[in-house]
Amino acid sequence: MTNSHKSTFYEFFAGGGMARAGLGSDWQCLFSNDFDFKKGAAYQTNWDRDGQTVLKVGDIRKLETKELPGTADLAWASFPCQDLSLAGGGAGLRGERSGTFYPFWDIIRRLIGEARAPRVVALENVTGTLTSHGGRDFEAICQTFAENGYNYGALVIDAAFFVPQSRPRLFVVGIRDEIGVNDVLVSPGPIEPFHTRGLQVAYERLNDEAKAKWRWWNIPTPPHRNTVFADLIENQPDSVVWHTPAETAKLLGQMSALNLAKVEAAKRAGRRMVGAVYKRTRIEDGVKRQRAEVRFDDLAGCLRTPAGGSSRQVIVVVEGARIRSRLISSRETARLMGLDESYILPKSYNEAYHLTGDGVAVPVVRHLAQHLIEPLLAINEADEEAVA
Repeated sequence: MTNSHKSTFYEFFAGGGMARAGLGSDWQCLFSNDFDFKKGAAYQTNWDRDGQTVLKVGDIRKLETKELPGTADLAWASFPCQDLSLAGGGAGLRGERSGTFYPFWDIIRRLIGEARAPRVVALENVTGTLTSHGGRDFEAICQTFAENGYNYGALVIDAAFFVPQSRPRLFVVGIRDEIGVNDVLVSPGPIEPFHTRGLQVAYERLNDEAKAKWRWWNIPTPPHRNTVFADLIENQPDSVVWHTPAETAKLLGQMSALNLAKVEAAKRAGRRMVGAVYKRTRIEDGVKRQRAEVRFDDLAGCLRTPAGGSSRQVIVVVEGARIRSRLISSRETARLMGLDESYILPKSYNEAYHLTGDGVAVPVVRHLAQHLIEPLLAINEADEEAVA
């Protein structure tokens, strides 16, 4: 950033602090909150090295604004996605988990009343938000920004632009009405790839009031990613063990002819190929069968953490005729989220997987901060300096 002082932020639904990692060292976190004490422990391990904690573990519904110091430039909220996800229960914004959207906005409203409104509010969630309840949940989100004095817009950014993981996510970014916005940050209409067809359809459903405050945020496409899934794989992981030959043979035995053909093609690739495997229950000839489905497109499937751990990814590593398999390691999941090697993960495999699978990809936050949030704030700071 070009300004001499650090911009400040509050981090809600903070998890392991991945938004904080993405914002980087030019930002100062004034306050963070998460409901999960295990994630809170990881947050403190990685971010509270000076003994000063900004994290409060607890229900956002019980937070009081007096616990939030100062006036933050940014409020970031990666609110829970379970009720909005296509893999979730579909309860939407009124669900127990995703319903925390409204308590979050209660805090923002109180800060507005105290003349401490964050200049920018950024929300992150799954793209299923766009269609949840026939689009009504997205409409409610947009209406909330508009009613509370924010011009806003949305982008769909896939982490695959930056890391070898398929992970599209919705980002809604709003800035206070009274703050000027540089024309270069707004396009007159939707532009691919970040204004997807699904986002455009959701926008068309908005009422006139919500559309009046909508902005098509204009950010550059990142340079071509030069890493593939195989680059991130550990030869000697310490959080998981390689399957036995019999276990690998059983996995291959659960593959359809089409998926086995993918494995055969990988054998002839002339390089190490890593495939991501998901277990699926398929009905074949009226009988339920567990099938293993594999992808060799140099991408991991989206990390996710539904109850029961059914979506923990298995990987197949193919090096010529040699085929090995195992669970993806916790460090590999961290790499897929763009976390530094120095990031300290929980020792428990399940806790580490839950931490990373629920997080926001670090380089996506950095890209959004560099090309939208920081320029929005820089304009405002320049105006303030001119007045001073």
